[in-house]
Amino acid sequence: MSVIIRPVLTEKMTKHSEKFNRYGFYVTTKANKIQIKEDVEKMYNVTVTNIRTMNTPGKVKSRMKRSGIQRARVNKYKKAVVQVKQGDAIDFYSNV
Repeated sequence: MSVIIRPVLTEKMTKHSEKFNRYGFYVTTKANKIQIKEDVEKMYNVTVTNIRTMNTPGKVKSRMKRSGIQRARVNKYKKAVVQVKQGDAIDFYSNV
């Protein structure tokens, strides 16, 4: 089973991938760095040199509606920033 949920495709991550060879992924909250490294290397045929992970806790957001204040919970998630070996690259748009 894959621990990678989907890649992070934002302007900031695109700049990091072009400049520093770093790519971002949303991963399962129970995944560790070893599992993330094995999964990225297997899926994209690259050599991973460094991994940084961050856990974001779920938050309660509220907004004003006509019927009153509506509160909702945003799910927690884990994000991993993976640095690959110089010369390797990951192309997220090849399967589109």
